[in-house]
Amino acid sequence: MLLLPVLGGCATTPQAGGQNTGALSSYNHAMFSFNMTVDKAVLRPVAKGYVAVTPRPIRHRVSDFFSNLGDVPVTVNALLQFKLGQAAQDLTRLVFNTTFGLFGLFDVASDWGLPQHEDDLGMTLARWGVPQGPYIIIPFFGPSTLRNSLSPLIDGVYLNPLYYYPYPTVQWSATALKVTEERAQLLPLDSSLDQAYDPYTFMRDAYLQHRHYVLEQNNPSPAKKKPALTPLQQQLLEMQGGQ
Repeated sequence: MLLLPVLGGCATTPQAGGQNTGALSSYNHAMFSFNMTVDKAVLRPVAKGYVAVTPRPIRHRVSDFFSNLGDVPVTVNALLQFKLGQAAQDLTRLVFNTTFGLFGLFDVASDWGLPQHEDDLGMTLARWGVPQGPYIIIPFFGPSTLRNSLSPLIDGVYLNPLYYYPYPTVQWSATALKVTEERAQLLPLDSSLDQAYDPYTFMRDAYLQHRHYVLEQNNPSPAKKKPALTPLQQQLLEMQGGQ
């Protein structure tokens, strides 16, 4: 977690979210330091070890499996936004990958023209007119806004099929594997954060810009041109499969 919401995003816009960044500044700086300490002491070393001992084909299967589970909250949020066509596509994708893809171990749906979307609770609330609120850093989860702050609980827990699995040991083991794989995918981007003049501002702006981007994609305006991508943004986009 920690770095995942910001570094795991898609492309971003050059300027976004210039407001709502300072209301909780003292708390956010302290929590940023805490999260980064945990990341450097635990998550990053574990992710490096995981990459060193896990063959890439196995990692792909792990990634596809958890990505398939993630299509459950995506489908629910698409329904809550009354995007019925997309919801039907998301549900079809989920069914195809769960069946033909062997419980999501293979992403056959993308090859069949059913791309993955990233609708979450924050996007649903935005669609219904809920204001973004202040920028806030959540312990262990990283950057968020008040509007998005419940997404890790609702989307990541209550809408996660693993939450209803009757064996807690399996739940926690699967969660640890998911976090490790997601963190491993972001290892190539660590240097960008480490070399940033102001890592806190870098992460804050990257997160808010990413959220601005996905909301624009969710509510496209014909009058607006898609912004040019920086090399880092293009790398993020390619890592996420062009979503």
